[in-house]
Amino acid sequence: MAVTPSTSDSSNLRLVKPLPLTTHPASVYLSGLREGSRRTIKWCLNSIAAILTGGECDCLTLDWSKLRYHHTAAVRSALMDKYAPVTANKMLSALRRVLLEAHRLDLLSAEDYTKAVDLANISGSTQKERGRALAREEISALLGTCNSYNPLDIRDAAIIAVLRFTGMRRSELVKLELADLDLSKSSLKVRRSKGEKTRLVYLPKSGLLLLKKWLSIRGKEAGALFCRIRRGGHLQPGKLHPDAIWRILQTRASRANLPSFSPHDLRRTFCSDLLDGGIDLVTVQKLAGHASPLTTAKYDRRGEDAKRRAIEQLEC
Repeated sequence: MAVTPSTSDSSNLRLVKPLPLTTHPASVYLSGLREGSRRTIKWCLNSIAAILTGGECDCLTLDWSKLRYHHTAAVRSALMDKYAPVTANKMLSALRRVLLEAHRLDLLSAEDYTKAVDLANISGSTQKERGRALAREEISALLGTCNSYNPLDIRDAAIIAVLRFTGMRRSELVKLELADLDLSKSSLKVRRSKGEKTRLVYLPKSGLLLLKKWLSIRGKEAGALFCRIRRGGHLQPGKLHPDAIWRILQTRASRANLPSFSPHDLRRTFCSDLLDGGIDLVTVQKLAGHASPLTTAKYDRRGEDAKRRAIEQLEC
């Protein structure tokens, strides 16, 4: 069982009065992150604040300057019990970073900071990412829930197609604009992706047909490629929020009687299917926008049979 701070200790961790955002460790840390990372790290910090205070505080009402080694050690123990190693270590990293900001803001002494962040990462027998690749039949079932002529179904089918056939991140998809689409080349330009890089991705004929069907409703006005749709099927200019993509997929999975999955699982499916099909690692890396081929290699599900077939090609 995880060790947690005592009730009296927890109550003392709440800020006595609000700090200006410019001098609040969590706010300063979050302000330096990109939008997608900011949401994830804020969730990490809120979860840690809840662990420390029994749910009484979030990251902005917790007084991070009061944390000492016994607090952070208790957090590590709680995270080890509750989360997979990869997630727990990401949360520990966020904890260390917010305490660094507290030290930089002269809210935490060098000695207390050094002791508080002296935490070993959590090890595990495996650190595979949670999630799954979707089968072809599951993707067909998803698209089968979008078979009417109402704008919502047509838009959602196009979104599913783009995610499945390009391996795009949801944060990248919502930033797409009409100008990023080149119908003559069946390509989409992904701008401001992770690492501020730009790349081209491509759609097969079936994906392009679904996207064209959406364009026939959306129109040719400049702006976000995928927009919001109000009740009654009325299109509303402006880009979707990344969280909306998650909700769309959850809704479609429920209607198709499929297990829940995340937008990243479609990205996982994209990479794994290409590697299964014999596409080389570097090409898949470029299409996915991974900084390193080592990241792409995590999605390689080919086993010993593939290795054996590769060696057989070396026969004289």
